[in-house]
Amino acid sequence: KLFIKDLCFEKVPVRIYQPKVPSASQWRGVMFFHGGGWVFGSLESHEKLCRSIARESESVVVSVGYRLAPEHKYPAAYEDCLNATIHFMKNTEHYGVDPARIIICGDSAGGNLAAAVSQTLAGRSDLPRLRAQILIYPGLQALDFNLPSYQQNQRVPLLFRECAAFFVLQYLNGDAPNLEEVLEGSHMPIDIKLNYRKWVSPDNIPEKFKVRGYKPHVLLDCTTEVYETVKRFCEPNLCPLLAEDAIVQQLPESFILTCEYDVLRDDGLLYKKRLEDNGVRVTWYHLEDGFHGIINSFNSGWLSFSSGKRGLDNIVNFLKGL
Repeated sequence: KLFIKDLCFEKVPVRIYQPKVPSASQWRGVMFFHGGGWVFGSLESHEKLCRSIARESESVVVSVGYRLAPEHKYPAAYEDCLNATIHFMKNTEHYGVDPARIIICGDSAGGNLAAAVSQTLAGRSDLPRLRAQILIYPGLQALDFNLPSYQQNQRVPLLFRECAAFFVLQYLNGDAPNLEEVLEGSHMPIDIKLNYRKWVSPDNIPEKFKVRGYKPHVLLDCTTEVYETVKRFCEPNLCPLLAEDAIVQQLPESFILTCEYDVLRDDGLLYKKRLEDNGVRVTWYHLEDGFHGIINSFNSGWLSFSSGKRGLDNIVNFLKGL
């Protein structure tokens, strides 16, 4: 039911999925950034998911094969996703896509990249305005690895708390010598943490998400040496939750999917609150029985999970409404 083609946009490998059914109007265009902690993942790893989205929502899906860490450090992945997206936005007529209906989508680290690219494009007057962003259990900050969801789900597969911190350090620096400091929260000066507390704080997480074994974490200070190695964690292109209100206010309609048994759950909840506080329309879907990575398992034979299919159906329904 699909035409599938491998191309390069601005030297970035992409795979395009186009529905074969004729359409009376132009298609929706979905830019898709795969997950994998900025270290793993590929066009192949998310092939089934992209096929499903293209087929079920009758959209053109462009999956982006961005460069991976640790060989390619931040901002390589972000720049690849941004450049591929801009190329697509400028050439929609070649793919029968309506420039007013371009959606950016990603899961996990791909959700991080989707949020960062959306923020960068929000202020661009020379390009069409994005129609929406779809963030599937995104990782959006690296200031606090002791939020309730990090404590509650620290040993829940497929993403352990230590791995989440390790991956973001690999993306930032290509190695992870300060893993312990990042996990305990002694990688950022207290004044910086207090400055961002209005956005990154357990106080902004609804109480019902704290009942499952959460203990407030003591604020620790940090040494200058450690801070020097991770200070770019304050850049919104790396941690989109830290973008200024003026940027957040310009973001398009958003869909956020979170899972209860996921260390990244609270990143999604905090971003949902930020978007809503700034007048952005948010559709939020929470999988009470979901865990990190579940959307990619919707069609894995004996390893399939019905809630993964439920999550995917909700993403498709959201797309169909755009």
